[in-house]
Amino acid sequence: MALSELRFLSRTLGKQVGAFVILPDNAKPPFATLYLLHGMSDDYSIWLRRTRIESYAEKYPIAIVMPDGFRGFYTNADNGPQYATYMTQDLINSIERHYNLKSSRAARCVGGLSMGGYGALRLGLGYPELFASCHSHSGALMYGSAPIAKSRPGQSKEFGLIFGKNPKGTDHDLITLAAGCKKKGKLPKILIDCGQDDFLIQQNRDYSDALTKLGVPHTYAEAPGLHNWDYWDTHIQSALAFHAKNLKLKG
Repeated sequence: MALSELRFLSRTLGKQVGAFVILPDNAKPPFATLYLLHGMSDDYSIWLRRTRIESYAEKYPIAIVMPDGFRGFYTNADNGPQYATYMTQDLINSIERHYNLKSSRAARCVGGLSMGGYGALRLGLGYPELFASCHSHSGALMYGSAPIAKSRPGQSKEFGLIFGKNPKGTDHDLITLAAGCKKKGKLPKILIDCGQDDFLIQQNRDYSDALTKLGVPHTYAEAPGLHNWDYWDTHIQSALAFHAKNLKLKG
């Protein structure tokens, strides 16, 4: 596998940003693309430093893009940076301009862990015209579906700037976004997993139940594990296989 780092100007954020890109050696371009998102306390180098993502990626003709996500949950903040716009416009345009990648929905997917798990579904369900599939490991999936004070005590100031006081029913709400995708008849394939001893396990169960009630097809899995890299290093492997089944890899 080849590893590249791209730094570019995000006009949406008004600053220079970066991304690492893993490129396949086992196939001819153009490649399908997985946008792989980090968690709240990390940066765009973390997947490379804490997992064997390069080794796992060798099985697939898929480029893996690991971008700067900052602390914005990959959504357009009510009072702050417009991270969803940055991801879906600046990032994708820059990546596809500089690398030989397929530029169709059928060849794009997005995934992530924790904050990035929420972000992957926020982007996949918020922009279903861009992504064929999305996955979440240990995602904070209900953070946009309840008032700030109830769902995130102790972090209400920071998260209030991102989500607003009551994000339920807005573009921050993953349940609302899923319902909208179903109504439009344009749903990405969805994979959700979480460790059984993860502090976010109930949020993942609640969100899966909500999707089931909406009649939104998805794959949900639990396994032994905590909110840590041992769990994510294991389960990114099944996520790669999931996306490979749902992406257009040839032609």
